[in-house]
Amino acid sequence: MSYNRVLITGAGGMLGGDVYRTFSKEFNTVLATDIDTNEEWIDHLDVRDMAACTKLCASYKPDLILHLAALTDLEYCENNKDNAWSTNALGTQYMADLALKYDAPLAYISTAGIFDGEKESYTEADTPRPINQYGKSKYYGEQYLIDNVPQHFVFRAGWMMGGGPKKDKKFISKIFSQIADGKKELFIVDDKSGTPTYTKDFAKGMLSTIQSGSNGLFNQVCTGSTDRFEVAEALLEVLDLSNQITLTRVSSDYFKESYFANRPESEILINAHLNKLGLNKMRDWKICLEEYLVEFKEHLPVAS
Repeated sequence: MSYNRVLITGAGGMLGGDVYRTFSKEFNTVLATDIDTNEEWIDHLDVRDMAACTKLCASYKPDLILHLAALTDLEYCENNKDNAWSTNALGTQYMADLALKYDAPLAYISTAGIFDGEKESYTEADTPRPINQYGKSKYYGEQYLIDNVPQHFVFRAGWMMGGGPKKDKKFISKIFSQIADGKKELFIVDDKSGTPTYTKDFAKGMLSTIQSGSNGLFNQVCTGSTDRFEVAEALLEVLDLSNQITLTRVSSDYFKESYFANRPESEILINAHLNKLGLNKMRDWKICLEEYLVEFKEHLPVAS
């Protein structure tokens, strides 16, 4: 399937660059927007502003909308519930209504964080039970889109890695920042499991699924489940730092003052729907991690 006018919201985040580059190679006209215009190719759009969204769509008339805009910091969402819901829930509702108005398929980025973690793993057939404001606001977006826009693509991500040192605000970047600061011992939780999700593979998977015309709900994470400690071990191995830095296992309670939002014990997703359709483009997480860390290696401190 081909589209003439693709609109991306939230293009300034971890995923946005890879989505913009992937879709720009395929389609001639791609308009990237974000509240933070941190790249020259991004135009300003605040998805909380219904009038601004309406005005932009009336001018651009998108025939495909990729809705990436979201607040993803769990602690921020807990402390700023109104903003979390305005962005993640109502912002999605506005874009869904506009997608319906312009008969444009809408792709929405959801999260493994909509589950309560009581099961070991989750497919698209499992019922979400979010346990924090972030998960609740994102699940609202899922439900609204599925209920109101027939041409929908809901892509659920896991532990996102991407964007490089400049934009990565998640686990990989936080570990690397400690290494860059010269830390010789890292305290890593070992009681949370999940599935890493590489933004480059995720963007390619979005494109192939949308082009297939197979509407619906899709878990889209890397192959292989893991835990935070194993990810940190693999990171040190790739950077050839295993003999220089000590990893110490801790429970989540060790960081409870800084990371106080409830988190599921398991966020492992299974790409059941993509597998069934033969559309799963996601590689093994260790292969993706090694590829991704190339972007970080040049920022390693020089040994004295």
